[in-house]
Amino acid sequence: MAGLIDQADGTRRRPEEVIDRAREAWQASMLRPIDELAGRLRALDPAGIARRAGGTFDGRSLELSYWQTTVRLLWPGLTAVHAQDGKPCATFDQAMLLYYLNAADGAPLAGRWIGYRELPDGGFYHQAYQGYSGDRLARAFGDHPQALQPAAEALGGEATDALGTLAYVFKPLPRIRLAAVLWPGDEEFRARGAVLFDAASSHYMTTDGLALLGGGLAGRLARAAPPPA
Repeated sequence: MAGLIDQADGTRRRPEEVIDRAREAWQASMLRPIDELAGRLRALDPAGIARRAGGTFDGRSLELSYWQTTVRLLWPGLTAVHAQDGKPCATFDQAMLLYYLNAADGAPLAGRWIGYRELPDGGFYHQAYQGYSGDRLARAFGDHPQALQPAAEALGGEATDALGTLAYVFKPLPRIRLAAVLWPGDEEFRARGAVLFDAASSHYMTTDGLALLGGGLAGRLARAAPPPA
């Protein structure tokens, strides 16, 4: 069915183009309710929000980590700025932060890894998600898996032996953990990759938001990869 839909306008799109369009549609849909998300948060106790989300509140702003940087959401406007220089965060990052704060309920990390299909309603979009997360990892590092280590370390990733030989754990937000896993290929099998989630992640982000975080991690790793020797 997807192949027929892709050709409805008379052109046959590459799978990467279809995946990119799906990701862009998800991103656009998440940007629309920013004002609504901020309004919900203003009705709550900011110190309680910070506590549940793993951040801090100093009476004027809510501070938390986001992709290795520190951001502040000014209260009560909830505009997100970079703590280092006060510059506004990108609109997409603002949306992700508001989704995170709205969802955060203080649940502890589960210490168990799951795939996207195991998230609420994740089964329907699992194939698309795999295309721009795990498959992207395999394309970027399958021919030179040794490059994953420096790329992961540049993004603050920590190696783990719980998932395989080449697996790194990342924390894009204080209570969300992602794992990037690469299974190098050989003469018989192609390289495979996956971006997994701590099983408690749905307590802190919508399923669509987690897809964008997972895809974002794969993209960041691919860009951080050193050039092949």
